[in-house]
Amino acid sequence: MIAGLAAQTEGSRPLQAVDRRRHQRVHVNILGRFMLEDRREYPCQVIDMSPGGMAMITPVTGKVGERVVAYLDHISRVEGRISRIIDGGFAVELRNTPRKRDKLANILTWLANRDELNLPEDRRHDRFVPKNPITKIVLEDGSEHVCRLIDVSLSGAAIATDANPAIGESIALGKMRARVVRQIEGGIAVEFAAIQNRELLEHHITGN
Repeated sequence: MIAGLAAQTEGSRPLQAVDRRRHQRVHVNILGRFMLEDRREYPCQVIDMSPGGMAMITPVTGKVGERVVAYLDHISRVEGRISRIIDGGFAVELRNTPRKRDKLANILTWLANRDELNLPEDRRHDRFVPKNPITKIVLEDGSEHVCRLIDVSLSGAAIATDANPAIGESIALGKMRARVVRQIEGGIAVEFAAIQNRELLEHHITGN
């Protein structure tokens, strides 16, 4: 089971009562971006999450029942509907496939235990430096930027670049699609849309 149940926060008690803990929630601090039905993007902070729901601190508040799509650090894309308004944001009932729920449970287990167990940053796949680290990224606005690959794994990459795409933005890295999951010093970290084949990965990311 997921360790480290969330401490009860002001305004989140109704969420906990109604949810009845069909899934155990953990206290987290996950940054990201989200869209409401007007498709405008806003930053957010997830403070409480389970595979079936989450509580978010947000600069704007939607309506109960409104669809939400969020792109979160460590987790990538999730979606659901606003179940209730809480102090400083809202709670979301997530709508996931069983496979996605299992993946979320694994990630939340890691997030809940990494501090206690002194675990390193997520390394689900070994990272390496490609033979040709110079490639390009194409942002959502169509602009192209030459960049340098700091390191790469089958699930993502760290990229040195002067470009500053928003967290959650979809980009092209060589011939591959990826999404920005965090800002790092001198660049960005991205997650690929799908786990890649090691033999084809370098070919795709360098665009050759």
